[in-house]
This record gives sequence, C-alpha cells and structure tokens, in this order.
Amino acid sequence: MSPLLIAAISLTMLFTAFLSGVFGMAGGLILVGVLLAVMPLPEAMQLHAVTQLASNGWRSLLWWKHIRWRPIGFFAAGAAVAVGAWSMISFVPPTSVALLLLGLSPFVVRVLPASFRPDPGRASHCAGYGGVCMSLMILTGVSGPLLDSFFLGGGMERRAIIATKAACQVFGHAFKWIYFSSVAAVGIDPVLGVLAVACSMAGTTLARRVLEAMSDQQYRRWAGRLITVIALTYIARGGWLLVVGETVAAP
Repeated sequence: MSPLLIAAISLTMLFTAFLSGVFGMAGGLILVGVLLAVMPLPEAMQLHAVTQLASNGWRSLLWWKHIRWRPIGFFAAGAAVAVGAWSMISFVPPTSVALLLLGLSPFVVRVLPASFRPDPGRASHCAGYGGVCMSLMILTGVSGPLLDSFFLGGGMERRAIIATKAACQVFGHAFKWIYFSSVAAVGIDPVLGVLAVACSMAGTTLARRVLEAMSDQQYRRWAGRLITVIALTYIARGGWLLVVGETVAAP
C-alpha cells in the first residue's frame, strides 16, 4: 500500500471517528465503504474492527458515567451466541450483498409494527438485537443502522445513547476481529493498525465538545437524517456492484 493511500485512509479514519463521536453512528458506515473499495473484504473487516474497537473503547471511557450497563450484558450474550454460530460455517459474503444488507437494515426497523419495535429497556430485546447485530456485522462489517435505530427507539438521552451503544460496539467489533482474523489469508498492516488506533482516539476526543453543545432534539433529528442518507448510498452502491460485477470493487 502506497504512502499516499495510507495517508488518505488515516484522514478518513480521523474524520469518521469524529463523526461517530458526535452522533455515535455513521462514521463506521462510511469507513467500511472506503475500506471495501481499496482492499479485500476479510482484510478490510479486520482493519475496520481495530479502528472501531479503538473508537468505541475510547468513547466509552470518555462518557463512562453515562453508560447503562444492564442492556450491555444481554447484548453481549446475544452477540456471543451469534458469532459462535457463524464461526461454524466461516462465511464471507460478496461485497455487493454486504452493502445491500447494510443499506436495507434501518428501513426494515422503520417498517416494523409498533409492537415489534425495539426497546433497550427489555432484556429479551437486547439479547435478540445482540444476535442480529452481530450477524449483520459479520455479513457487512457494521451493524450501525440497526443498532442506531434500536437505541433511538428508547427514552435515553443523547449521552446515554452514545455511551451505551459504544460499549455494546466494543464487544461486537472484538468478536468481528476474532472471526475475520480466523478466515482471512493475511493480517492487517501493523502501521495501519497503529494509525487506526491513533486516529480513532483523536477524532473521538475532538467530537466531545460538539456533542455537549447539541440538544437532544438536534441530536435525534440529524442522526435520523444521517442514517437515511448513508443507507440509501449503500443500497445504490451494492445494487451497482450486483449489476456490473464485483471486479469494479478491486483496488
């Protein structure tokens, strides 16, 4: 990988960590799309996992006092069951399928009847979404749109959403890194790994003041818009790859 490409990826990781630091979402969605465009899917998923582990882990520490711990335990349990099941078949999806699933997931949540919509306060919902989100993370690299919709469906204020979702994502991305490390032919470049951690922590730290300045109403309004725009982008990209073939995604 050329120094110019490494620099471009590093700037992308810094920007996406900042975006996720403000909204608790969207950054990972953008980053995985960029990584899938420049490297094979298993290697892209490994680097994405390292980046998101650093970003979400640091975000959890910055907002530690706002974390709601009860949902996290049930979410992690559901995620562990899912990754164990997927590990038995070691499945890696085509990029086009991954992008389509990624883009469609938030719209699936929105069309569910009210009685089936997620509630972060219920243990069964947390465990169920842990399993579903982990499956989506293995298939697409991220579970952001689905997990974002899950937490926005409850009554948490913005800092509690950011903190609790980040802690859940630490478990999810750790499991994802283990899974793709076992199926990938090669590991990630150590230089990229170090840069991923540094850029993720820097972007997350810079975002804290912006989040503090927002109201809960502003947060929810802009978060919903971000989810929609990014989801539609991935549906378009995945559909294009499905029509013209996977070779266009090669670096």
